[in-house]
Amino acid sequence: MSGADDSLKAQVCADDILIVPGIHDGYSARLIDQAGFSVAIAGGSGLSESRLGWADRGILGLHDNVNAVRDLASCAPGLKIIADGDTGYGNAVNVHFTVRAFEQAGASAVLIEDQVWPKRCGHMAGKAVIDVDEAAEKISAAVEAREKPEFLIVARTDSAATDGLREAITRLNRFEEVGADVLFADALLSADDIRTVAQETQKPLLVNMGLGLRQRPTTPLISPKALQELGAAAVIYPRLLTAAALKGMMNALDVFQQNVLNENKTPDRDDLLASFDEINRLTGMAQLDALEKVRDS
Repeated sequence: MSGADDSLKAQVCADDILIVPGIHDGYSARLIDQAGFSVAIAGGSGLSESRLGWADRGILGLHDNVNAVRDLASCAPGLKIIADGDTGYGNAVNVHFTVRAFEQAGASAVLIEDQVWPKRCGHMAGKAVIDVDEAAEKISAAVEAREKPEFLIVARTDSAATDGLREAITRLNRFEEVGADVLFADALLSADDIRTVAQETQKPLLVNMGLGLRQRPTTPLISPKALQELGAAAVIYPRLLTAAALKGMMNALDVFQQNVLNENKTPDRDDLLASFDEINRLTGMAQLDALEKVRDS
């Protein structure tokens, strides 16, 4: 419909749950854009694992994170990107500069969490969280730092795993009081937990479904429609394409080693690899040709 509000806030507040896949590189950003999704999350786990080769344990810093988001926003300008600001890389003052950096890089929202630094993936053991007052101060600083009101602040707590569900709800309500736009309690352990959090908070609730097609020992896999019925406003799949890419590379490498190196064969496996033409179509070859034609005319 002409003139419809397509802002991230409008999509988060819509009747239907917002589906948010993860992106981590140019391939994934372009695929998600071409598949028709309007919003994506540049999860810290995917960026750390794919760009640095290290698990999500606080190795990825602000500079690498912001540069990655800027690159993703550049190659897929049609996507609204939720950046993963981790803990804000310090205290409330650092959070101010973290928010400004992601907003200027082209993100539409940033996620700030209440773990201690160095943080770790919310579904790993050994997490610890900062004091609730300090966490609320950091969310307040994030809200005050944004330059445009449509840039959203997603406030995340990891306290359900460390201090229980009631503490997570308490923290989310504090974050709402200081201006958070979207709430996120990571690693909830059941559908009942998700329903309870949704019922006892007011702002839109985001839920993490991780790999999307593989189970983890923490939050169970729940379909988007079921999550919507539980009260969730948005669901993220930050590890869907990183895990798929890794599995695809592992499978192709196995066949290459067995068939090509060990058996001296030359198989043509369109089930394992994209073709040369498919890669070129995905990565903007037609646009580059058009630009070149204009310059040559």
